[in-house]
Formats: sequence, structure tokens, C-alpha cells
Amino acid sequence: MPHYTSYDAAELHYRVLGDERPGPAAPPLVCLAGGPGRDAAYLGDLGGLAALRPLVIPDSRGTGASPPARDPAAYAFPALADDLESLRDHLGLDRFALLAHDAACATAQAYAAAHGEYLTHLVLVTPGSRLQGELPTDAEDIFEQRATEEWWPDAYVAVHSLPAATDLAEIRSLLLRAAPMAYARWNTPQRTHAATEPHQLNPLPRAGFWPPTDEPSRLTILRRLRETRCPVLVITGDHDAITGTRAGKAVAASFPRATLRALHGVGHYPWVDEPEMFRGLVEDFLHTPGPTHPAA
Repeated sequence: MPHYTSYDAAELHYRVLGDERPGPAAPPLVCLAGGPGRDAAYLGDLGGLAALRPLVIPDSRGTGASPPARDPAAYAFPALADDLESLRDHLGLDRFALLAHDAACATAQAYAAAHGEYLTHLVLVTPGSRLQGELPTDAEDIFEQRATEEWWPDAYVAVHSLPAATDLAEIRSLLLRAAPMAYARWNTPQRTHAATEPHQLNPLPRAGFWPPTDEPSRLTILRRLRETRCPVLVITGDHDAITGTRAGKAVAASFPRATLRALHGVGHYPWVDEPEMFRGLVEDFLHTPGPTHPAA
């Protein structure tokens, strides 16, 4: 796997899933995995996006092929944004498009706040709104609305057992039982995708992702997001019982040029539930004009 040297001399790894069509290559899309602290393998080829343009998928610290952090503070999402800037420099990208899923949307927002001049487009897929503050969520309502589905009773027990679980094997078992709530349907593609989730759990990166509350830093990130000049696409799913839809609205409202797309019949992983819809939406967005000013 290719690797790059980050700001603190750590050797971190990334993968490239490439557009192998003849002719000029489309600009790459850098893709951040969520979790937090989850191996990026779950992103797959993002519903076939890799057939349209190269996908650069980094393994964040302590996940995939990247080694654990020497300093636990390096797992925090602002530090992961610094890793992303080191990756951009390594790749020689003057400007680039960035996609983030789930918790990695916090990393992407921290990057946009600190280095927004390097972004041409930003795609935030099923984000939470922890950066935006303690806001009401509709995720539990979405979960309750699905109570007639066959998988729901066992998922309900698993969800309410997770807070007390301490053994890693037990946590992984409970996550698998609760997995259907993250998808719009519980068919073969969803079951196959979910089967890998418990084994991609990395407890240390997960625990260190959200640093202790620092209200001035949070407010600074939000203030700088108002200055972001690149277009932003925020995607939510009406069957997403993990982060819900209201969080996406709050995230989109943090940017001056954001488009919110609430997808019907889609859960927390839109590229699994509706790959063609997801692929077309993202690719069309990446062809919209970006900011005209050059990177500083």
C-alpha cells in the first residue's frame, strides 16, 4: 500500500481505487471513513464511484494498515484533519474534492475550517451534528417507526444492551444484531455489508476521536465554516436510524453554499441501499462549478 509522512513523522497508509478508463483521468476524490475509528474497507467503491474517478482512501491512525498513534491526542478529529493536509501535500494536489461519511464529517469540517482554500467540492454523507451542538435528533423516531419490521425486536434489545457492554466480543455481537437499523432494507447487499462491521471496530481510535469539550475551538470551527467558498453537498437518508435527518440540516446550515439532499428509501449507507442514486448524485455534484479563486 502507498504511504505518506504526516506532520509528526508518522507513516500512514492509503489506497487508490482507480478510474482505469482510457483518456484523461477525472480528478481524484479523497474519501474519509467514519465510525469513528472504523477501517475504511467498509466504504467499498462507494457504489461504483471508483469506475468514474480515482478514489483516494486513507487509513486513519490505528485503522487498516496505519499504525496506532504514539500520542492519543492524534486520534482526535482536528488532528486527523492535519493528517489529511499532509496527505494532500504528499499527493501534490493544489485543489481537491473531499467526501466524508458519518463521524468523519467532523474531520472534514475541521479541514474545511482550517484549509478550505484547497477544496473544490465537499460531500458530507449522513453526518451527525455534534460539532453544531447538542441538537434534537430524529434518529430514535426513525428507529421506532420501523418497529413492524422483522428484525426490529432483536435490534431493540441489542441497542439497549450496548451501553452496559464492556467485553469487545459482546460489543461486536450486539452491533451485528443492531445493524439492520442502519439500512433501508435488510436484504443480501445490506447483510453482506453489515457482516464486516464488528470486525472493523478499533476501540482506541474510536475513544480518542472526540477530544474533551473545548467550546472556543468548536465555535471557531463553526465561524470559519461560514467562510467556506466551495460548494457543499449534504446527504441524508429517511431510513437512517443512526444519525437521522435533522443532523444533516444543521450541518448544511453551517455553510454558505450547501445543498441538502434527503434521499427516500435510504439509510446510513446510501451507496449500499441505492448505489446508482448515490453514484449519480455525487458525480453530478462534482461536475458543478467550484470556487474560482486559486489556493493560497
